Amino acid sequence: MAARAQTSDNPQWPVKTGELQNHHTDTTRWNNFSFRPDDIVIASYGKSGTTWTQQIISQLIFAGSEDTQIHEESPWLDLRAIPAEAVFAALDAQTHRRFIKTHAPIETVVVSPKAKYVFVARDGRDAFWSLHNHMYNATQTFYDLMNDTPGRVGPPLERPPADPRQYLLDFLENDERESVAQPFWKTIRGWYGARHLPNMLLVHFNDLKADLDGEIRRIAEFLDVPFPEEKRAAILEHCTFAYMKQHAAKMSPPQAPLVWADGPDTFINKGTNGRWRDLLSAEDVKMYEEKAIAELGEECASWLAEGRKVWEK
Repeated sequence: MAARAQTSDNPQWPVKTGELQNHHTDTTRWNNFSFRPDDIVIASYGKSGTTWTQQIISQLIFAGSEDTQIHEESPWLDLRAIPAEAVFAALDAQTHRRFIKTHAPIETVVVSPKAKYVFVARDGRDAFWSLHNHMYNATQTFYDLMNDTPGRVGPPLERPPADPRQYLLDFLENDERESVAQPFWKTIRGWYGARHLPNMLLVHFNDLKADLDGEIRRIAEFLDVPFPEEKRAAILEHCTFAYMKQHAAKMSPPQAPLVWADGPDTFINKGTNGRWRDLLSAEDVKMYEEKAIAELGEECASWLAEGRKVWEK
């Protein structure tokens, strides 16, 4: 089936029903956010292709320019460590089309008919392998920022165990434990459930890897942004992982040298899938796959594992 085949002239817009407030996130910031008619919200679970999607949208908006700084252009609105006043002031001052990042579940953000939403996802095993690298190689400064910025709700963020397999198994046991950044299954389930909204587009990490040109065209069409032939080669080059890795400093938050052991090289890591295959047992894989179906249903679990080709079968 098609991702947006069941749209209607009178869609039922999701209503915000809760908040996510912890060491990372404060979704109360969405409550009084003033949307512009052409705003773009990029949503994801962490380490699922967020920066890649931000770079694609930046390249489309700025027509292939190399003079872009996506973490200045596309702020993480509900990141608690950055003062709300600073985030809102930066967004208010922007004159280009705004594209805003969040990792929050859909029920904790505002879904506005004025905006367009792009949700990007990745197989949970790959996302958690990358997230382990992100969290395990963070410096004490990172943990101080997350935990000691005034206003934290709940327990502190904890450094994960050294073994990424154990990190994944801990997640399978309880993905909503308060020491993680955000709940995984709830985030996937909620955004996937809104896929039929006319202002919602789902993107998958696998599809970006398999057909970057086609996915950029699909995103451009959804956002009503030009993808001109004369800029195509530059935009494609600037959206390859090789380019992003080579220019990791531009792709990373300005605080990267302070908050990760290898700075931007930790933030823009490998961009590969399947690193878990040599470390997870057949029993581990079965446990994950059964949990995915139980939490998401077969259709969503298949899409999360494989990407858009599931809809085309």
